[in-house]
Amino acid sequence: MPVDLHLHSTASDGTDDPATVVARAADAGLEVIALTDHDTQEGIEAARAEAAVRGIDLIPGVELSLAYDDGGMHLVVLWLEPGPGPLQDRLLGLQLGRGERNERIVEILCQAGLPLTMDEVLTEAGTGSVGRPHIAAVMVARGYVPDIRVAFDEWLGNGKPAYVSRDRLEPEEAIDLARESGAVPVLAHPHTLGIHTAGEMASMLTRLKAAGLVGLEAIYSSYRQHERDGYVDLARRFDLIPTGGSDYHGAYKEGLSIGTGYGDLRVPDSVIDDLTQYVGAS
Repeated sequence: MPVDLHLHSTASDGTDDPATVVARAADAGLEVIALTDHDTQEGIEAARAEAAVRGIDLIPGVELSLAYDDGGMHLVVLWLEPGPGPLQDRLLGLQLGRGERNERIVEILCQAGLPLTMDEVLTEAGTGSVGRPHIAAVMVARGYVPDIRVAFDEWLGNGKPAYVSRDRLEPEEAIDLARESGAVPVLAHPHTLGIHTAGEMASMLTRLKAAGLVGLEAIYSSYRQHERDGYVDLARRFDLIPTGGSDYHGAYKEGLSIGTGYGDLRVPDSVIDDLTQYVGAS
């Protein structure tokens, strides 16, 4: 039975509320999923309640954006229980940094002749954590860009005019906090690291494995089969567990579905047994 270990809801930057994410997963025939919203676990309680009704196992998680200059390094942390804890406590500071960043992005866009307000962004986000996709959605609604992808490509992405950095955890620190919290850290979508040589990738994975990294997200929606096979092999060569997920964001990623990605995604449930041996181990 396939699983999906990378899902987002309205608690961060998805368009489906947590209960709807679970319901969609159940309708897709999944039995195990992970809710991994950005820097927040506010959706876990509602998702758990729906999972109990639907007969799905819900893994509580979070996705972190890490300090990394050469590209985008994200860490999916699985089996992170909401409440007090080493990593859980740090999430509060990361959420504050997100708020300050959002206000600065809106200010830059207004100065560039693309006026919008934080009230519009907050309305778009609803009750969840506010992020760049919500700003992008307002830009689309105002007719400044044709879609969210263009908003990022031309304005909000790394190195673009309205990009603003924010406080992020260092990779080793984040991995250590995850393990101290009894959770399982997985390097998400490794292609976003911006690494182009085997030597550089080997050096990076050696560094992260030494810090306590457990898994590598090898089975990912945007990867073609040969890329998935390559990342699975890479993970095994560095004694990492090859995992995967759709990175579902609802309408913010058109054509991408829970469990199947763009149609050909399949993450085997065997990864659950491989990963659970690390739950609670520091």
